[in-house]
Amino acid sequence: MLLPAPTTSWQSPIDETGPDHERGTMDFDRHCTEIVTQTELLTTGLGAADLRAPVPSCPGWSLGNLVRHIGGGHRWAGEVVRTRATGFLPDDQVRKLDGDDSGDMPVTWLVEGAAQLADILRAAGPNARVWTPVDCGAATFWARRFAHETLVHRADAALAAGTEFVVSEGVAHDAVDEWMELDALPQHFDHKPQKRELLGPGRTLAFEATDSGAAWFVDLTGDVIAWCRGRGQAAVTVRGSCADLLLVIYRRRAVNGNGIEIVGDEELLDFWLGHVGFA
Repeated sequence: MLLPAPTTSWQSPIDETGPDHERGTMDFDRHCTEIVTQTELLTTGLGAADLRAPVPSCPGWSLGNLVRHIGGGHRWAGEVVRTRATGFLPDDQVRKLDGDDSGDMPVTWLVEGAAQLADILRAAGPNARVWTPVDCGAATFWARRFAHETLVHRADAALAAGTEFVVSEGVAHDAVDEWMELDALPQHFDHKPQKRELLGPGRTLAFEATDSGAAWFVDLTGDVIAWCRGRGQAAVTVRGSCADLLLVIYRRRAVNGNGIEIVGDEELLDFWLGHVGFA
């Protein structure tokens, strides 16, 4: 759970004009709303699901583990913001996920936790000073992070239950933006030195949404990971719906077939996917 990348001196090699760059990301209030909305969508779609079902995208987890992780995360983040924590708070409720999976989906518990977090965030306001894993230090970080944390775990739950995952273009777009910002954080190199293996000449990737017209460009040719919105000539280009691109970069779905088109260096894409991610 990290925050947007700092501004660098990197210069985009692509045209940054046009509709891709006129898009605004969701604001604080919308992020708060989406925490609840994504939780309600999860419970609506999975009310009768078997909590013992394995979650393919989270190896070793049952659907019950996933649900406890989501609900525990909402409550943990709510406590961080409510208390205006100045340092890390123990997060056992997010990581210790054992429990009884023989019962029904805890719908009320999940929705209540999401609503509580949204209420706490709104009461605090976007600029409330509070601990965050890196330098943001404001409640706005937690609103955006848990909107998309919940969204992606809803996708995990849909995979576990064999149900369809649908998300609006605007929400998916903002989630990809956030992921790009987070993954470009230079501090990743301190925690995972092997991530530097991504950097090298000629290593550029493009992601183009076939439904919304949105596009993202990732440049690995410099000393840091850099990205921007827009199209450009890349070593490998991935095309698909905005929702599918989101699932690809989060490594929640395979890149071959099912509406995904890859043009160029597939080995680079595979190499990149093997080194990206944050937690």
